[in-house]
Amino acid sequence: MPRALLVEADGGSRGNPGVAGYGALVRDATTGALLAERAAPLGRASNNVAEYSGLIAGLQAVLDLELAGDAEVTVRMDSKLVVEQMAGRWKVKHQDMRRLALQARDLVRQVEWAGGQVDFRWIPRADNAAADALSNDGMDGHTVRRDHGGAPADPDAPAFGEGWAPVAEVVLSTETTPTLEGSCRVVLVRHGVTEFTLARRLDGRGGADPELAELGLEQARAAAGAVRDLLARSEPGPVTVLTSALTRAQQTGAEIAAALGVEPSVDADWDEQSFGDWDGAAMSELAQGHRDELVRLRSDPDYARPGGESHRQLAARVSDAFARAVARGGTVVVASHRKPLMCVLAQVLGIDHERIWSIATAPTSLTALEVWPDGGVQVAFVNDVHHLQGLETA
Repeated sequence: MPRALLVEADGGSRGNPGVAGYGALVRDATTGALLAERAAPLGRASNNVAEYSGLIAGLQAVLDLELAGDAEVTVRMDSKLVVEQMAGRWKVKHQDMRRLALQARDLVRQVEWAGGQVDFRWIPRADNAAADALSNDGMDGHTVRRDHGGAPADPDAPAFGEGWAPVAEVVLSTETTPTLEGSCRVVLVRHGVTEFTLARRLDGRGGADPELAELGLEQARAAAGAVRDLLARSEPGPVTVLTSALTRAQQTGAEIAAALGVEPSVDADWDEQSFGDWDGAAMSELAQGHRDELVRLRSDPDYARPGGESHRQLAARVSDAFARAVARGGTVVVASHRKPLMCVLAQVLGIDHERIWSIATAPTSLTALEVWPDGGVQVAFVNDVHHLQGLETA
């Protein structure tokens, strides 16, 4: 028989936003045994951020205790907002909660992958007293982490007292508190195909700079519709479209900007890598006549062709372009090229140069990231090409 578990979670903020903390506990739903308790301060945050943090702590406790397999987990909270958003009935509109909602959903998926299932249920505040008491411990600056042996909980025991795990006093400071407000969503779009793409020829910064092929124009229009639909499902805030200085990226960006009703801007640091004397060369010719140099170009981040630039040089300018894009806030759509998009993903995911070629970025594929002022980054998806269904592939 599946094991039934209860996760009770809560969070609070004294001032909203103000001094905040969360609390969560896990019970055996059949016996009432208390299995885990969690609480921690959050510094300055809103009630909603604190409530989501409690939910995350409770789900993480289920996974930490290795209880997810075949478990029927019922999450009980007195936050109507969190319950309805996690159930998928309400949108997550505020930027400061989007990352936390994505994190909670990822934990739900981990429970499901382990063989369990998760259900969300709203309860009146009076029925959530234990989690509320733990959240107050968090607001008082206490960090609580205790895993129990499964003995029935004493209903008369204080929420915080003798027998608990050691308490860490935390100095609350708005200067050191992670900032969840003011995130920037970045949507990366690779340009459509050109005749060089179709012929598998290198085409970097300083090369022939061809226009999109007819197929590439169709791909760009499809990508523009996909970006428009993506933003229509959320609260995008101010929208900016950036392109590299190369023609194929500007054409792709122009289609996207037209679909969104904005004017595109050019940032040349999003240009493709310069391949120097190899610009325009066919990959098949290079593989036959210059195999060692080709391998070195892919494997040595400091190797550059005469008149070209190394991967490290490319990554440095793309990193600067990415920082400028994020500083704009709202939603920034960037029409760029394969190597620059790979550089961004390698930077935010900590992927070394040897593994960078494992990242797929097909022509007019969509990749989305969310970046917070505290340095947090979440990659929502990579290489989405669903909008290209029905089109000829390159």
